[in-house]
Amino acid sequence: MLLVDETVAAIQPVDEPARALADEHQLRLTKPAGSLGELETIAGRLAAIAGEFPPPIPEPAALAVFCGDHGVHAQGVSPWPQEVTTQMVRNVLAGGAMTSVIARQVGAEVAVIDVGVAADLPPELARRGLLRRKVAAGTADMTAGSAMTPEQCRQAIDVGIDVARDLVAQGNRLLATGDLGIGNTTASAALVAVFAQAPARVVTGRGTGIDDATLAHKVRVVEQAIAVNDAHAQDPLGALAALGGFEHAALVGFLLGAAALRTPVVLDGIVAGSAALVAAALSPDACGYWFAGHVSAEPASRLATADLGLHPLLDLGMRLGEGSGATLAIPIIQAAVRIVHEGATFESAGVAGRDE
Repeated sequence: MLLVDETVAAIQPVDEPARALADEHQLRLTKPAGSLGELETIAGRLAAIAGEFPPPIPEPAALAVFCGDHGVHAQGVSPWPQEVTTQMVRNVLAGGAMTSVIARQVGAEVAVIDVGVAADLPPELARRGLLRRKVAAGTADMTAGSAMTPEQCRQAIDVGIDVARDLVAQGNRLLATGDLGIGNTTASAALVAVFAQAPARVVTGRGTGIDDATLAHKVRVVEQAIAVNDAHAQDPLGALAALGGFEHAALVGFLLGAAALRTPVVLDGIVAGSAALVAAALSPDACGYWFAGHVSAEPASRLATADLGLHPLLDLGMRLGEGSGATLAIPIIQAAVRIVHEGATFESAGVAGRDE
């Protein structure tokens, strides 16, 4: 049995009775019913994920940043040179990237994984924490055929499953998604167009910042890639191989691997959202283990989270990627459970309830 099939088979639906216990407990806390809004929903979802009430506080947390380059970059879809992917890998490892700063603020570990960076990253970066799991030096140009071979796609998925397993084995109880790869919003838009059944012009955004003419060209590139590969949602792995990047495939494995271990994952923006659509097509039950950390400024991000039935915790107009929005949401999720653990009830605090 392939690792992805084994992982999907291990994913169980979340525990609804545990969610009901969490919802009942919210009525006993010293606050008006429903007054904590989404925090109450988060606590219930985490109880359902854990299969118990109260759920454990999801600490510590780890961010996995999967890195890969894209052959479609040759089509002029980004003003940034492909070398920036390698440079940003170094920046994250050095702690200078914006996501690295946010991770320090919230106390999250950062794991950086080379799944498909075009450059041959030096061994010295492994000593600084880089996980070398390269499948190939970047994908092929998806406008001329499949971005990945089926075997490459499977290998990248396996990388993500292994990373999720390793981070959970190390004691992490909350995972977050990150990504690096110049050109990856183009691949993400193509995946969202296929899986959310939306026109390319609706889901394609400005990525790292492009003008109107380049945006129009990017839309045509997405349309061409979908048509050339005859990609469709009924063949999730085929569509992923045709249109995705190595980081997308690794994220699919990461999301499935975490769900199989009943571990919650915070999704970042459009790259994670597009990967989540693929993972949900492979295992609808897995979606119960994911939280949308934020909705990015990319148009496909809001569409993807809606299609997944997830409520973004933050809406700050961000479009950085790298895991920045997911990492910012970590304390919100942890606070929701800490309230359940430490918040006084009307009875314990001697506070009169509404009807008393």
